[in-house]
Amino acid sequence: MVMGRPVKFKTPQEMERVIGLYFLACKVRQTDNTDLLNDLDNDDLSVVNDIDDMVPTVSGLAYTLGMATETLRDYGTKDDFSVTVKRAKQRIEMSLENRLAGNNVTGAIFNLKNNFGWKDKTEQDVQQTINASFTLEDVSVCE
Repeated sequence: MVMGRPVKFKTPQEMERVIGLYFLACKVRQTDNTDLLNDLDNDDLSVVNDIDDMVPTVSGLAYTLGMATETLRDYGTKDDFSVTVKRAKQRIEMSLENRLAGNNVTGAIFNLKNNFGWKDKTEQDVQQTINASFTLEDVSVCE
């Protein structure tokens, strides 16, 4: 029998609740609108108050979920959690894409390349013609 660390979340709904709190906390930090927190109970407020991120990140989400970033990726491969993790990562990707319109985009580009598979793509059209006409007299033979 293989024993390992017990799973942090038994259902996608449990995970979605914390993911929602993470994005809410980021929005509150961005807008400074604490009225968004009015309907939260004390347990949810303690989660939100532990989040300092203004911009959502994969590692910030993993931290909030109480797991390593690699563990979050592993959850993304589980059938029950795949959609939940992919949608959360898509929200992060959308946020980073929106930042690309600003002046300081280096961090967003780095994150998009490393966490979302974005690549710099350079296309080159190279055409070269080689005119190779020679006679036997042009070729030297070593004896």
